[in-house]
Amino acid sequence: MIAKGQKINDRYEIIRSIGEGGMANVYLGYDTILDRNVAIKILRGDLSNDEKFVRRFQREALSASSLAHPNIVEMYDVGEDDNVYYIVMEYVEGKTLKQLLKKRGSLTLSEAIDIMLQLTDGMAHAHDSYIIHRDLKPQNIMIKDDGQIKITDFGIAMALNATQLTQTNSVMGSVHYLPPEQASGKGSTIKSDIYSMGIIFYELLSGSLPFKGDNPVEIALKHMRDPLPSLRENNSSIPQSIENIILKSTAKNPKNRYDDARSMYNDLLTALDDDRMDEAPHKYKYPETDNEGTKNLKKLEDLEEKAAEEGEEEVAKKIDDKDEKKRKKTIIILSSIFGGLAAILVTAFFIVPAVSNKGAVTVPNCKNLKVGVCERKLQKKGFEVNTKIKSVYSSKVKKGRVVKTDPGSGRSVKKGTKITIYKSKGKETFEIDDYVGKNYIEVETLLKEKGLVVNIEKKEPTDTSKDYGEQEIIGQSLAKGSKVKKGDSITLYIADIQDTFPDMNAKGWSIDDVEAFCSKYGLSLSTSYQETNAYEPGKIISQSRAAGSPIVKGSKLSVVVAKKPASKPKTPTPSPEEDDE
Repeated sequence: MIAKGQKINDRYEIIRSIGEGGMANVYLGYDTILDRNVAIKILRGDLSNDEKFVRRFQREALSASSLAHPNIVEMYDVGEDDNVYYIVMEYVEGKTLKQLLKKRGSLTLSEAIDIMLQLTDGMAHAHDSYIIHRDLKPQNIMIKDDGQIKITDFGIAMALNATQLTQTNSVMGSVHYLPPEQASGKGSTIKSDIYSMGIIFYELLSGSLPFKGDNPVEIALKHMRDPLPSLRENNSSIPQSIENIILKSTAKNPKNRYDDARSMYNDLLTALDDDRMDEAPHKYKYPETDNEGTKNLKKLEDLEEKAAEEGEEEVAKKIDDKDEKKRKKTIIILSSIFGGLAAILVTAFFIVPAVSNKGAVTVPNCKNLKVGVCERKLQKKGFEVNTKIKSVYSSKVKKGRVVKTDPGSGRSVKKGTKITIYKSKGKETFEIDDYVGKNYIEVETLLKEKGLVVNIEKKEPTDTSKDYGEQEIIGQSLAKGSKVKKGDSITLYIADIQDTFPDMNAKGWSIDDVEAFCSKYGLSLSTSYQETNAYEPGKIISQSRAAGSPIVKGSKLSVVVAKKPASKPKTPTPSPEEDDE
């Protein structure tokens, strides 16, 4: 039992409990060394006594600690203290997305899209590091008061395996977002997280879950078997483009889903464009259930139907018996029948696949090894190595070294399985374009998506004769054609605009006013005069810089100033004597 004031590892002081879950209890703690509040998750129950799980949990949590993204909770520390296994992470003040949904019901379209853009962006970053969450759900997503989301539980989720689905106290929250391939005991991939994100998107917009049931197995069956209910049938204001994103992400066949989280993110960015709002309903390219899946599903449906029939017969026999004691027996019998059904289905889902894997060999970890060393390591384990080596970009693995294998390390597969090796091409590079004259916000967004660090600085323009927009780029630190890679920096320069030009004529400014104005803003003044009776002498008739245009220090301003017309000399009237002559 963790008590208030207790210290973990003689460093983290427990302040109070802030949450309980099926896998861990969460506490607000204080880091006495770094002087900051932290969240501490402490493993509970049988997980702490499962040595295999603890080892995997520590390994996966350390792997997840390398993630650095504004939408992922930062993991600070992983350890054990007197048989207490814990992870220390960033403390986020806010509520879970599940708590927000319970309070609000459905969210607005713009709110849901904003949350999904953050979620897909964070998961794209994790997937780039070959880290799969495996348990995405609103309970694992924190939302701050300013709308920023934080994805949590990477370490715990990655360490869990499919057999944990039988734990009633932890599964009901997870199974609602469970991909069909995970429900059937197959391995998780990047596309498994995409399915879960699609279900979350559905819940954000509808306020309810697409599949419900009395037990985890029943819900898992629906994920494998039942089509997703249409959002637009209940809410026609939702654009078809949005429903298409949900349909594509929640396809039962992973081949029909987005290739990666970044593709889903990019689709969300343009979903509300005018040319997409009424696009055609999405059609799947591949069949939604393969032959093996169909066969397994038919067996499960037969089991479910048989058990249901037995249950109905038992109910019919007992309904006529009004004796209170026998009615209690009926409840016990029915509970046994449906409990048996759950056991049968769990056996079909999890135990049978586990038995069939007996004698399988675990794929060794080849990350960062030379290709030749990896090949020998795999062959020594009895695997066949694919002669075609694939290449991928990696920001963490040296060029020419092994990034990963397929099937991946830690997977249990049969001897003789063909393993594909992926070697690193190094960090992905691309060429810098000429961004002068473009909007710096758009360019900054584009470059940040490519992994660059973008700095924005104000600078006095060299061409002061031009009117610059407030968001217009006037220069860049890297020339067009420069080769850059993820993590490199670039500075974009925008005009140092202090204010905007007034309408000097409308305000009745005099030349004295203009001279004071130019002195204040460091402008070069050029004047010309126009004779006119329409304006008082010394007043401004017109200006070269339009009213409302930005003021750039050092730029030139020309004004036309009113001048009193010169008086014409009078023509003398001739005298009569002069006329006679």
